[in-house]
Amino acid sequence: MERPKLTAIVTGAISLVLGILYLIVVQILDSREMIPAPVGMALLNTLNQIL
Repeated sequence: MERPKLTAIVTGAISLVLGILYLIVVQILDSREMIPAPVGMALLNTLNQIL
């Protein structure tokens, strides 16, 4: 097999593996429970003054 063809096959395989791993990581992160970010007291006081 010619070297350029082998290089193309190997880099294509690596690309596929990285793409599949990326999709797996995104699925794992997406399936986690959504926990709202903590809000600081200063922001709460500001919101209470506005409302």
